[in-house]
Amino acid sequence: MRDVLSQIVRWWEAGERFGLATVVGTFRSAPRPPGAAMAVLGDEAAGSVSGGCVEGAVYDLAQQVVADGTPVLQRYGVSDDDAFSVGLTCGGVIDVFVEPVSRATYPELGEVAASIERREPVAVATIVAGPGPIGARRVVRPGRGSGTLGSSRLDDAVDDDARGMLAQGLTGIRRYGPEGERRLDDLQIFVQSFAPSPRMLVFGAIDFAAAVARIGKFLGYHVVVCDARPVFATSRRFPEADEVVVKWPHDYLSTAEVDERTVICVLTHDPKFDVPLLEVALRTPAAYVGAMGSRRTHDDRLRRLREAGLTDAELSRLRSPIGLDLGARTPEETAVSIAAELIQLRWGGSGRALTETTGRIHRDAGLAGAPVAASPGREGADGDG
Repeated sequence: MRDVLSQIVRWWEAGERFGLATVVGTFRSAPRPPGAAMAVLGDEAAGSVSGGCVEGAVYDLAQQVVADGTPVLQRYGVSDDDAFSVGLTCGGVIDVFVEPVSRATYPELGEVAASIERREPVAVATIVAGPGPIGARRVVRPGRGSGTLGSSRLDDAVDDDARGMLAQGLTGIRRYGPEGERRLDDLQIFVQSFAPSPRMLVFGAIDFAAAVARIGKFLGYHVVVCDARPVFATSRRFPEADEVVVKWPHDYLSTAEVDERTVICVLTHDPKFDVPLLEVALRTPAAYVGAMGSRRTHDDRLRRLREAGLTDAELSRLRSPIGLDLGARTPEETAVSIAAELIQLRWGGSGRALTETTGRIHRDAGLAGAPVAASPGREGADGDG
């Protein structure tokens, strides 16, 4: 949805009526996740729901929906006759909800878009199947909700679940009875969370940090670079970072916003910086705490952290040496190694070459936020042994 938001807001503001197709469910090796969207106005299309497999069919369906004004929930899978006609060649299955959008059908779109732009958490709950009013929508924020799904009890139940999903950054289908009964599954309601981007905190204003900041931004993180040295911690050296902070790292982290989606990369490579910093970092709820250094540096760091009072359970969260074993040497290669580890932990991958594995490629649930064991890392990735 974020990929097409600017385009659909322009159409919406211009008073146009267009079709919006949103992936609301995926099964097996689906190419795009729930929330992926494609918008259609006349002969113009923006976004993608399948990476190309079924775009033509979805485009035609969107045209039909705009013409007759009736939302449709359509399932696409491998075609029986020709896998290239309408099905997904990857073997997956996706459910796509296609609805007509205009100022009349979606009056809250402008406010939703403004909240997303301001990085304010907001969720949109839409009835996509069942006996209720298909296409009915409710916008949920941490402190309030607007619109209705048909009954106040249903609205209250969805509000509670949507706020929980917002807190975790989750998007997906929830099922209820017509009055919000959680023991029933008559209604399928798609809850799309627009939570603020997860934060990547990069400590140490070095060339490796510049590369990590670039790839972190590419992966969708809100990137903060922090270093105590003002001559190195500058926006000019880190143009991709959303924030550059000049402060002692442990002092900054002690007051920084850290949640279960936050990633902390410690690249300071100096005990006087990284030991007090890691002492704070490993006691936060961060999804990932990684530290650069050779195995010799890692062993010395563990000794210092134990002397500082950290327990084995707290130390087990530390990914050090940071990154996957790719043989990385340059700052850019090291950044790829770190990004690969983040992706592996998020989705539960093995870290092995796909040619060496069997079974499904894509997984349904990630591991971000779960306790993780120490990483095998890279031997002497930063050149100090």
